[in-house]
Amino acid sequence: MKSYGEYCALARGLDVIGDRWSLLIVRELLIRPCRYTDLRDGLPGIASNLLADRLRQLTDAGVVAAGKEPPPIATTVYRLTERGRELEPALRELARWGAPLMVRPPEGDTFRSKWLVLAAEVVHQPPADGAERTIQLETGDEPVVVRTGKGRVQARVGTAQDADLVVAADPPTILGLLSGRLAPDEADAVFTGDVTALTGPAQAG
Repeated sequence: MKSYGEYCALARGLDVIGDRWSLLIVRELLIRPCRYTDLRDGLPGIASNLLADRLRQLTDAGVVAAGKEPPPIATTVYRLTERGRELEPALRELARWGAPLMVRPPEGDTFRSKWLVLAAEVVHQPPADGAERTIQLETGDEPVVVRTGKGRVQARVGTAQDADLVVAADPPTILGLLSGRLAPDEADAVFTGDVTALTGPAQAG
């Protein structure tokens, strides 16, 4: 592992997680524990030997832990340690800073719907009335569920039987709706359910 050789907290932190792909490995493990093959799928473009090197570095640094799962999984699964999960606020702020750069996606960019988990939590503004609402997003390879309530936004991969609203659209449209840049009546999307789950009920004039 290369070092900046500086007695500085930021430099020391970057010594551990500043290498290319390291933070994206953390992103994948924040979403859910992963097998090696899951990480390869979630990190298109990374060479297998580089992924193995990064996992070894992050494990040695106490950021990632590897454990053997019993049958029927019967394979090694990687998880963030408590120390690794402490990176979540930093990743959320980086995602918030990067969100405006996603307005016009470059042609050919790879997309995985699970990457919406972090994006949804940082760009979506929950309705001001504070009521609990559940939105299921249909885009990409698997659905994502966004729950709001009491000023909080939580997202996860999966489905929701109790969804107030299901939205099917391409990723930029989904992000536009979540961020409020697009109103539902402006979006090329299919809505099933209560559209006010996105924005809250209209205010009386």
